[in-house]
Amino acid sequence: MAYPNDYRYTKEHEWIQVKGNTALVGITDHAQESLGDIVFVELPKVGAQLKKGDTFGTVESVKAVSDLYAPASGKVVEINGDLTQSPENINKDAHGSWMVKLELADAKEADSLLSSADYETYIKEEQ
Repeated sequence: MAYPNDYRYTKEHEWIQVKGNTALVGITDHAQESLGDIVFVELPKVGAQLKKGDTFGTVESVKAVSDLYAPASGKVVEINGDLTQSPENINKDAHGSWMVKLELADAKEADSLLSSADYETYIKEEQ
């Protein structure tokens, strides 16, 4: 699996794609693979203020429930409502199935996260 180069990654297996002052956030392909079949996604309300590292929702699979952690601080301006109806979309395309769109408090905050190459190294070390 190739991890998109224009995304940044967390050690909790979230990705963030920054575009100017906004960003899309989701979970990585590695995360969805580890979880197995995803059956439910709980996302925050639009307008919620997140701080980097805060829990902003959960992903439930047939195996486990996992918390979602904000990779950057900001305000939730949109959620991907399709995922509440079809959470299995994350299994089909984890890097295309964003969960929340943030209006970033500081776009540079994501710079400290892992690059795709660093994330791939991290996954290999974790196994």
